[in-house]
Amino acid sequence: MISPFDIVVIICVALFCGSIAFFWINAQGRRKVRLEQRPAPETEMIYLFDHGVLQHATDATRELAPLEAGFHEWSDLREKIVDRFTLFPMQPKPAGSGSQTLYAVDMNAPTQVNITWENGLNRVQFLSLPKDNAGSTVENHILSQRLAASLTIPVWKTNHEGDLLWWNPAYGKLQARVCPGMSVEEQPIFTAVDTTGSLRVSLRDAATGKKEWFDISQTKFDDVIIYQAICISTLVHAEEAQRNFVQTLTKTFAQLSIGLAIFDRNGQLALFNPALVDLTGLRAEFLSARPALQTFFDRLRETRKMPEPKNYADWRTAISELVTAANDGRYEDTWSLDSGQTFRVKGRPHPDGATAFLIEDISAEVSLTRNFRAELELGQSMLDTLDDGIAVFSCSGILTFSNTAYQKLWQVDPETSFADVTIYDAIQDWKRKSAPNPMWEEIEGFVRSFSDRKCWSIPIYLTDNTPMTCVISPIVSGATLIRFHIVKKLDQSGSAASFPELTQGT
Repeated sequence: MISPFDIVVIICVALFCGSIAFFWINAQGRRKVRLEQRPAPETEMIYLFDHGVLQHATDATRELAPLEAGFHEWSDLREKIVDRFTLFPMQPKPAGSGSQTLYAVDMNAPTQVNITWENGLNRVQFLSLPKDNAGSTVENHILSQRLAASLTIPVWKTNHEGDLLWWNPAYGKLQARVCPGMSVEEQPIFTAVDTTGSLRVSLRDAATGKKEWFDISQTKFDDVIIYQAICISTLVHAEEAQRNFVQTLTKTFAQLSIGLAIFDRNGQLALFNPALVDLTGLRAEFLSARPALQTFFDRLRETRKMPEPKNYADWRTAISELVTAANDGRYEDTWSLDSGQTFRVKGRPHPDGATAFLIEDISAEVSLTRNFRAELELGQSMLDTLDDGIAVFSCSGILTFSNTAYQKLWQVDPETSFADVTIYDAIQDWKRKSAPNPMWEEIEGFVRSFSDRKCWSIPIYLTDNTPMTCVISPIVSGATLIRFHIVKKLDQSGSAASFPELTQGT
C-alpha cells in the first residue's frame, strides 16, 4: 500500500520533470523563433534545417531546388547548388551561432546565399540583388572569389575566433590529400595562428606519407582574417641539402691538418676547423664569437703566431691589402716565427664575396729541406776536393752533377747554362779538347741504355797530349758516373808517356 509520503514524492518528481520539459520546449521555440523572426514571405528562397534535416522551405525555392520538408537533408541541397556555390559547406553547423555569406560563380540569379545557424538550426537564404551599388559589390565579391578559386595555392578565411569561413578549391584539394574521408569543416588542416610575419608549417600526405612544407601569411580585415599558404617544400629540401653539405664539409675540414679560416663578405669569421685552434693557439671561444678579420690578425700578432711588424700602422694597411690580394687569389706568404715554426699562409677567394685563409705548418718540411741542402753542399764540397773530374748523368742523359775538377778540366760551367746539358753536349766539349776517339759514341749509348750495364774504361788524350783514363760506372736509378783521371803528364823532353791499354771489368 502506497503511503502518503510516497504520493507526495511522486507528485514532486512529476512536477519537476514537467517543468524541465516545459522550459526545454519553450527554449526550442524561442530558438526557432529567433531564426524566423525576420519576415519570410513565400517570394523569398529560404530553407530551414534542424541538425541537417529540412524542416521548412518557402514556395520560391521550388524554382531553385524543390525539396520536401522531412524527407530531404542538407546534402540534397548542396548537391543541387554546388556547381554555382562551390564553397557551400558539406555539413551544417552542429553547434554555436554565427553567419556566413557566399557568392555564386556567375551573375545569374540567385547570386548570394546567407547561412545563419544557432545550436543546430541552420537558415539558408538565397538572394538575387539588383545590379546597382549593392550589385556591384556582389560582382566584386564574385570576381575576387573567381580569382581566389583560380589560384593554385591554398587560400582561406577565418573569423577572429579561428572558425573557418571560406576556402578556395586548392585548399579543399590539399585537405582531401591530408585528411581523406573528412570534410573541411570537420578537420581544418591549418590552425589559425596570430602572427605578424610568415609561419612555416608541415603537412603529411596521407597516401604517400611524404611531408610537405608551407609558408603561411595572413592579412587582417575588419571581421575576417585571410590566409594563404605557399608550398616551400623545394626550398626546405634545398636548405636541408645545404645543411647536410655544410656538415659534411665541417666533418671533412675537422680531419685536415691545415688550419682553415673563412671570413664572410662582412669580414667576420664564418667557419673554422680544429686545426686552426691547434696551429694558432687561439681559444675556440674567441673564434666562435665570429671576430672581425682585423681582430683575428691582431690576436695572432699578440700571441706571436705571425711575424712582428716593424711599423704597426703600415702593418694594418698591409692586412687590408692582404684581404684584397686574397680575394684575387694572389696572396701566399711564409711566416717564420720566433718559436722556430714556419707557417705557409694562402689567401683564396670564396663564393659570395667571402675570403678563405689556409695556414699550414711546414716546419718539418723546411727543416728537411735545409738538412737536404746541407747534405748536398757537404757532398759537393767533398767531391770538389778530388783531383779527378767527375760528372753524373741521369738515365735520360741529362747532366745532374759535376765537381770543380771537371769544370776546370773541360773549361765548362753547367750552372750558367739556360738549358739542360745532355751527354751529347758534354761529348762535344770533350771532343774539342781531346784527340779523336771512336769510343765517344759508345759512351753516349751506354748512358742512354737501360740494359744490364757494367763498369768499363777507355784511354783518351787531351790536345796537349796529356794521357787520361775515362772510367764509366753505372750507379743507382739508371744514372751513370763518368770519372776523368790523369795518368801521366808529358815529360820535359816532350815525349809522351806510354798509354794504358783499354780495360773493362765489373
